[in-house]
Amino acid sequence: MASGSGSGSLMWFRKGLRIHDNPALERAAQSTKFLYPVFIIDPHYMEPDPNAFSPGSKRAGLNRIRFLLQSLADLDLNLRKLGSRLLVLKGEPSQVLFRCLKEWDVKKLCFEYDTDPYYQALDTKVKDYASIVGIEVFSPVSHTLFNPADVIQKNGGRPPLSYQSFVKLAGQPSWASSPLSVTISSLPPVGDVGGCEISEVPTIKELGYGDIEQDEFSPFRGGESEALKRLKESINNKEWVAAFEKPKGDPSAFLKPATTTLSPYLKFGCLSSRYFYQCLQDVYRNVKRHTSPPVSLVGQLLWRDFFYTVAFGTPNFDRMTGNRICKQIPWNDNDELLVAWRDARTGYPWIDAIMIQLYKWGWMHHLARHSVACFLTRGDLFVHWEKGRDVFERLLIDSDWAINNGNWLWLSCSSFFYQYNRIYSPISFGKKYDPNGDYIKHFLPILKDMPKEYIYEPWTAPLSVQTKAKCIIGKDYPKPVVPHDSASKESRRKMAEAYSLNQKLNGKVSEEDLKKLRRKLEEDSEDTKQEVKTKRMRQKLIC
Repeated sequence: MASGSGSGSLMWFRKGLRIHDNPALERAAQSTKFLYPVFIIDPHYMEPDPNAFSPGSKRAGLNRIRFLLQSLADLDLNLRKLGSRLLVLKGEPSQVLFRCLKEWDVKKLCFEYDTDPYYQALDTKVKDYASIVGIEVFSPVSHTLFNPADVIQKNGGRPPLSYQSFVKLAGQPSWASSPLSVTISSLPPVGDVGGCEISEVPTIKELGYGDIEQDEFSPFRGGESEALKRLKESINNKEWVAAFEKPKGDPSAFLKPATTTLSPYLKFGCLSSRYFYQCLQDVYRNVKRHTSPPVSLVGQLLWRDFFYTVAFGTPNFDRMTGNRICKQIPWNDNDELLVAWRDARTGYPWIDAIMIQLYKWGWMHHLARHSVACFLTRGDLFVHWEKGRDVFERLLIDSDWAINNGNWLWLSCSSFFYQYNRIYSPISFGKKYDPNGDYIKHFLPILKDMPKEYIYEPWTAPLSVQTKAKCIIGKDYPKPVVPHDSASKESRRKMAEAYSLNQKLNGKVSEEDLKKLRRKLEEDSEDTKQEVKTKRMRQKLIC
């Protein structure tokens, strides 16, 4: 392929919205007269969708879109300090790029490697075009600590399916022995943009989302500057970093969350995971003792890479059908239960408060995510994990294709974790951390006057208490959509049957097999209901 000795190079930003530790940007800036830093507003992600259940596009809620726009504005500001600026274009990315490459006489195209299936397909298209017209392409792996393809190759062509085997195979990152390049002193100027339609970073309104009114916006501000500020605050607390131990931490702490809250910045690449890793190693070298993977902060970065690697090496990773590592389970097709969960109307305050935090902030603590994901799937409602995944994918600021799907596979006991008898109680789990229900009162103000002994189970409060609290259950706040004890017992029974079928057929469960099992489970459920009815009738007759 031709070397990039031409007059211009193009840096295509997608994720990796930062200056520090950005090998693609560094290469783009080398030996070139002009540098064109580009971001393309892609309708695939950004086209407004008035029919979606929350404001935003078809794929992203407004919180994530706002976070992205803030990140782009910050990137533009940081580029301007270096004598450059961000060129924002709109349209199908490959078509926009082809036009710009031609118009600007670009001889070198640089962009960060991306493992998401959407970008894999797009990047192949772009690389093929560049090859035909003789443009040098540089696409380094810098969004993760390791190159997923390298780890898969070490494992004989298949991704490791346990965290321990991943860590053992991955070893130490090859780049970690020398300091990363975290500053750039200047960049080449932007050349003549010709007839390409360039805009400034748009506002929410300019993108076509109108004047959206929301009573509480996400406390996360997008951008590299904010990411580095938050990183510094975390790293400065050396004792906290050294003692960090997941899954400990308080999921109900919302005024000062019990984590680094850096996940949205890692998702968009406002913060380099490699730089974060290096900072953590510096802390570890200067303390007497510290926690280790999988529970330490470095352990969390390794979890991230683990999911990226498995996702990259597993066809159909984002669905049950055709996914060789996913248990085939006859989930309910009950949209009423799904909507009650999504819209925070399950009647379980702990679950509903978490879903409201998700809707308002686009973020919640990992244990809060565990609670609501378990409740929707194998815990109580037995709704398909893909449907819950779609809601998280839309509403989370830090929604990440590999990690979101990986976590839903895990929490629904469809893959990675198989102890389906271990269920997060929608009542006692939250109570353990927040006995007064302060978290619930903040996100569900309708329950703010409910006494603490009833706040997790308001349907058990006497009517006089409900009246005094100005919250009548069934009127002002819903009754539980299912009774937890019997629903979770029923879910365990279904999981046991599904696991048995998967084992019997060695994982090769067809759609027809699932239909038969679903029918059997429904018949068994009806028989159980009939037995309970008969038992009650007999007891009445005896009385």
